[in-house]
Amino acid sequence: MPITNDQVAQRRFLRALYTDEYYPDAVVDRGRDILLRLCERIEADPPSDLASLYALTASATEEFNALQEAFEAAGSEIETVAREEIAEDFAFIAAAYGFQDADVEELIARRDW
Repeated sequence: MPITNDQVAQRRFLRALYTDEYYPDAVVDRGRDILLRLCERIEADPPSDLASLYALTASATEEFNALQEAFEAAGSEIETVAREEIAEDFAFIAAAYGFQDADVEELIARRDW
């Protein structure tokens, strides 16, 4: 399903990770795909309120939790720079879909990274 939100379609997710050799592009690609799937879910069934949005982001956050193993296997990890970049993209997605008041900590509350 192609993304219809122009802001999202033009966004280069996880940009800082792609520009840092510490993060392998193949694993970062998987993280980008998680964010794009989140956008597709939002567009397919738009959340009616913040609680509904948080349920969608919880699922995406758990996918990032699972991605930690791939980062570690590649000699990397989800550390400070990655955490901040991921959180920033979650906040961007929330705002792009009309949830400017979303709490970034709540968006990624299920993280274990």
